[in-house]
Amino acid sequence: MSTFILGISSYYHDSAAALILDGSIISAAQEERFSRKKHDSSFPSQAIQFCLKESDISLDQINYIVFYDKPFVKFERLLETYLSYAPKGFKSFLKSMPVWIGEKLFLKHVIKKELIKISGLKAKNIPTLLFAEHHQSHAASAFFPSPFESAAVICADGVGEWTTTSLWHGKGNELVSLCEINFPHSLGLLYSAFTYYAGFKVNSGEYKLMGLAPYGEPIYKDVIYEKLLDVKDDGSFMLDMSYFDYPTGLRMTSDKFHKLFGGLPREPESKITEREMNLASSIQEVTEEILLKIAETVKRKTGESNLCLAGGVALNSVANGLIERSGVFENIWVQPAAGDAGGAIGSALAVWYQYLDKSRVLKTKKTEFSHCDQMKGSYLGPNFETARIQEFLKEQNVIFEYYDFEKLIEIVAKLISEGNVVGWFQGRMEFGPRALGNRSILGDPRDKNMQSKMNLKIKFRESFRPFAPSVLFEKREDWFSSSAPSPYMLTVSSLNPSQCVSVSEVEEKLIGINRINAVRSTIPAVTHVNYSARVQTVHRETNELYWSLLRKFENITGCPLLINTSFNVRGEPIVCSPQNALNCFKRSEIDYLVMENLVIEKSLQNFPKDNRSWKTEYPLD
Repeated sequence: MSTFILGISSYYHDSAAALILDGSIISAAQEERFSRKKHDSSFPSQAIQFCLKESDISLDQINYIVFYDKPFVKFERLLETYLSYAPKGFKSFLKSMPVWIGEKLFLKHVIKKELIKISGLKAKNIPTLLFAEHHQSHAASAFFPSPFESAAVICADGVGEWTTTSLWHGKGNELVSLCEINFPHSLGLLYSAFTYYAGFKVNSGEYKLMGLAPYGEPIYKDVIYEKLLDVKDDGSFMLDMSYFDYPTGLRMTSDKFHKLFGGLPREPESKITEREMNLASSIQEVTEEILLKIAETVKRKTGESNLCLAGGVALNSVANGLIERSGVFENIWVQPAAGDAGGAIGSALAVWYQYLDKSRVLKTKKTEFSHCDQMKGSYLGPNFETARIQEFLKEQNVIFEYYDFEKLIEIVAKLISEGNVVGWFQGRMEFGPRALGNRSILGDPRDKNMQSKMNLKIKFRESFRPFAPSVLFEKREDWFSSSAPSPYMLTVSSLNPSQCVSVSEVEEKLIGINRINAVRSTIPAVTHVNYSARVQTVHRETNELYWSLLRKFENITGCPLLINTSFNVRGEPIVCSPQNALNCFKRSEIDYLVMENLVIEKSLQNFPKDNRSWKTEYPLD
C-alpha cells in the first residue's frame, strides 16, 4: 500500500509544502508563488492544495503530515534568551510574546485548524501530525535526495530551535548528528547583521551583499576576527554579543557595532558607498574561511568523499564554489531549496527514512550524468497546458502565434541572438529561489549592454547585480574553470581564461559600481567584476526543451550560453501562472513572451497603459 507524506514549512520565513509518495518527491511549491507575497511565511494553504491536486488525492488520503520545526523547543530558546538578557529587550519581548502565546506555541492546534479549512474534514479525521527538528529537516533535505549512498552533511542558517550550524553523517537511510553550534552564535545571523548594516533587507538581501562583495576590498576582515568573533581551527566560533542586538532587540546590530565600522547603517535605497563594498567583501571572505574550516572538520569526522549542504547559508554560491575548488571533497551537492522552504521536503523524507525506517535505494548509478539526484531538476511546481494558456490569451485579447516545439526553439534562439529579451514560461515551475529554465527571463550574454538593460528596465533592481549564465553541461569546461555539474545555479566559478579579454585603459580606471560596465570576457553580460559567474549547467536528461534552446543558440552564435534570470521584477515572487507571466510582461520591457508553444510579441499588442509602480506594489526585497 502506498504511503503519502505531506511536509510543511511555515510561520518563520518561506512557507512551502511538499508531497512524498513512497519516498519519491512528487510535488513541492512555496506559498509566495500563489499568494504573490515574496517570502510569504503564512500557512501554505495554496501550496498544499496544489500538491493534493497534482496527485489527485484528498487530505484524508495522506498518511502523515509533518512540520519542519519543533515550536516548543523554539519557544524555550526564545524565553531563555530573553531571561538571560533581561531587562534588555523588554520591548521586543512584549512584541513577540502575544504571537507565540496566541499561535506559535500551540502550533499543532493552529495547523489542524488550517487543514480543516482546506479539506472540510473533521478534526478527528485529520491525518497523523508529526514534528521534526529544524536542522534535522535541513539535513534530510540535503542528504536523502542527493545522488550519494553516503556523505558528510553541513547545515548552516540563522537559527532553528537552538541550532545554527550542525554536522551530520548520512549513510543509506541513516542520518547521524555529529556536533552543532547553538544560538546566539550563528554564521547566518552574522552575515545577516552585515546585510542589515549595508542597508539591505534581512532574510532577503543577503544575496545582494554577496553580489556586492567583489566591488570592495576585505579591509575589515581583521577587525571582524579581532572584535566580533573567535574562530577555532575546527570552524567552531563564538560571537561577541555586545556588538549585536538580534537576540532581544528590534535591530540586528548595536551602537557598539556602528561605532566600530564608522557610523549608522546605510539607509535602504540610498547611495552605496565604498564602506558597504568593503564590508561586503570582508564578511564574505570571513564566511568562506569559516565554512572551509567546517568542511575540513566534517571531512575528518566522517572520512567521506561526498558533501551535502543545506540551510540558508548554503545559498552562498561563492562559498560553495570555494569549497568545491578546495578539493576537500570529491563531490558536492547542494539542496536547491536550501532555505526554510526545503524543510518541507526534508521533514517528509525524514519521516519516510527515519521514522518509518524505509530503505533508501538510489535510482541512478554514477555516470557521466553525475549530478543526477532525486529532485527531478527541482521542477516540482504547477504546469499549464498549451490549450489552457491559449484559451486564457484569447480571453485577454492577446495576439499570439502557435509553433511546434522544433520551430519554436529555432525562432526563440534567433530572437535572443538579435538582442531581444524573452520571458520563458515552460513546464513545471521550479522549487526554490532560482529560476532554472522554466520560469526565466532570457537574454544574450555576449551583449555588453544587456546587463544594465535587464537590471534597470526589466528587473527594476540595483545596477550592480550580476546575472547568471545557463550553459550546456557538455560545454561547461570550454567556458568555466570548474568541471563539476551545477544544475541548481548554486556554485560560482571563474571563467576559463580563454574567454577573458583585457580591460581597456578607460575601463581600468573605473571605480565602485561603475566597474560593472567594463568588458572582461566574450560574455560580458554574465561576467562579474572578478571574472566569475554563478553557473547553471543544463542537462538534456532533466530539461530537454531548455537544453535544445541553448543548443540552437550555439548553432546560430557559437555560444552555448544564455543569460538566465528569474521571471519576476524586484520585490515580486517568481511568476507561477500564465496570468502572472502576462502581468510581468505588460509592465516590463521584455520584448517577447513565450508560454509553451505560444509566442507573444510586445510590439503587436495593444495593452492599456499601466502607471502603477512596481516599488509601490511590491515592498523592497
